[in-house]
Amino acid sequence: MTDRPTSISASAPTGDVTERLGYRLKRAAAALRGAMDKALREYGLTVPQYACLELLDQQPGLSNAELARGTFVTRQSMNVVLRGLQDTGLITRAATTERGRALPTHLTEEGHRRLAAARSAVYAIDRRMTDAVPPKRVDALLEDLDRMAEALGE
Repeated sequence: MTDRPTSISASAPTGDVTERLGYRLKRAAAALRGAMDKALREYGLTVPQYACLELLDQQPGLSNAELARGTFVTRQSMNVVLRGLQDTGLITRAATTERGRALPTHLTEEGHRRLAAARSAVYAIDRRMTDAVPPKRVDALLEDLDRMAEALGE
């Protein structure tokens, strides 16, 4: 890794784009995604599929729209994710619903097993990433990331 200056200029977007905050956030996100893609391949899952299983484990019965929001994909993409998970027997979806159009989704026993197996690999990646930050700065970093998302309307 090359040595980079640690200060990020808030001035006009001139100079080296790799010194911009957005570029560095994207670089970190791409590294995380790559590590997760590689780890999850062993479990026959994609990152959106894994994220969907995690959300359903925490909040059974979520709808397609709720899952799409929680996994940062479009509703159309979530339909594809859900179809793949259903075809492999990891989730069940009701054919109809008593109210509205949202079809609640639940993990199957195999879905719970696959999630548990993949979770340790994903949590190890999260730990590696977190361990790269001095412990006394982790809480402040998380707060800063939340503020950045809020500043952009998320």
